[in-house]
Amino acid sequence: MDETPDSNKTIRLASQRVNLCLNSGNNPPNFFTPGQIIPLEGCMRGHGTYFDKNATTLKASVSGVLERVNQLILVKPLKSRYNGEVGDVVVGRIMEVQKKRWKVDTNSRLDAILQLSSVNLPGGELRLRSVEDERMMRKYLSEGDLISAEVQSIFSDGSLALHTRSLKYGKLSQGILVKVCPALVKRCKTHFQKLPFGVSLILSNNGYIWIYPTSDLNEEEGGGFLQNLDKRITTADRGVITRTRNCILALAASKMLLFDSSIIYAYEQSMKYEVHELLLPEAMLDIAILTQEILSRQTDD
Repeated sequence: MDETPDSNKTIRLASQRVNLCLNSGNNPPNFFTPGQIIPLEGCMRGHGTYFDKNATTLKASVSGVLERVNQLILVKPLKSRYNGEVGDVVVGRIMEVQKKRWKVDTNSRLDAILQLSSVNLPGGELRLRSVEDERMMRKYLSEGDLISAEVQSIFSDGSLALHTRSLKYGKLSQGILVKVCPALVKRCKTHFQKLPFGVSLILSNNGYIWIYPTSDLNEEEGGGFLQNLDKRITTADRGVITRTRNCILALAASKMLLFDSSIIYAYEQSMKYEVHELLLPEAMLDIAILTQEILSRQTDD
């Protein structure tokens, strides 16, 4: 009988778990839980900390790692929701169609808002929105659709206002969505990347990464609403997309920053493994270590 990748040989006990942390050495970081006293005096209070009632003892308000920048003390949470900033590139999912607006899930504390007046009409028309446009909203974007957008402004309650007025934004077609911690996505000059092995990425600031074939681009005449689901994705393209996804998960598991160079190096180092082997903890750690070494050498040079 032929063995498959899902064979029982991949099942392991908790005691055999691989530690994917690259920074685990003789000096592990200080981990604090909410309410735990921070034994430091004469320092400034930062995010993730608070003073007690007598304003004498500094305590942690979140579970995370203690960091110190000069005299500033802060506790950085291990996981957190996305806190948007104006100009951020985000990938979101349409959750609800309302009057003259859509509600969008962007991995933040509150759903974001995409106004009908903040999108390009089909064909890229520039005119006032009519009642007919409002009736056609669900035809443009319906519940469950994935979109790319930009943060236009932030409301007083912290929710985000989005826009898709540029033709590089709009409805997403065929690809894979990968969810990572937003803090792992490096802020770059552009978050739309074309990788040399035939795939493109949207490295959104909210931690939703969209992977798609480079040839599968939105047509400008669609005004950001064109979605071609009839185009056949070849088996080779599927393999490249899946390998890219597994490389991103490997870097994210080791808490490495995600940007074009780190993903390209991880992809190159992953070629000695089959695609399904990249989900094994040993392979994920090996790729992360090799990628970190390459990035370190470039930094030293």
